[in-house]
Amino acid sequence: MTDTAGGFVPRIETSRLILDAHRREDFEALAAMWADPEVTRHTVGRPATRQDSWFRLLRYRGLWPVLGFGYWAVREKRSGRYMGDVGFADFCRGFTPSIDGIPEAGWIFAPWSHGQGFASEAAAAAIAWLDERTPFTESVCLIAAENLASSRLAQRHGFGSPTTVTFMESDALLFRRARPIPAGQGIAE
Repeated sequence: MTDTAGGFVPRIETSRLILDAHRREDFEALAAMWADPEVTRHTVGRPATRQDSWFRLLRYRGLWPVLGFGYWAVREKRSGRYMGDVGFADFCRGFTPSIDGIPEAGWIFAPWSHGQGFASEAAAAAIAWLDERTPFTESVCLIAAENLASSRLAQRHGFGSPTTVTFMESDALLFRRARPIPAGQGIAE
């Protein structure tokens, strides 16, 4: 685990990835990713400024001590190269139906890493951590209606029953995921 100003970010390793706390050294790669119009097309809708990206890095670090969960920086295990972000937040979105207090999953990756299964591998690791290490029985994710790749990824990892909500003056899909009930702990018949 990495100490993060009063909180800890668990380090997770998969076969190809390391999920860990964001570091100052990640900033240039993070800023380049968030400045890419293709990356931000389905998220914030416009390339981020350097200041926006700096605030995002600080926000990622601040989620953990405040919420007990947050976003990880995702790095390729082989090279150590930063490739994106995955995790959970409570952004107090304030729309209906309310998702305040429910971990909201998210993922975003640099273009060079697309199409190689990295996002799916990172999302699976983050979701497993949430299920095993927190008391939350539900999580959600908010995806732009036209972002078919993210919608498929969400569904592959158990997010279903999307409902259409208005977010940032556009339609978005709100997916929900219930934590699976461990075998032998279901409702007795």
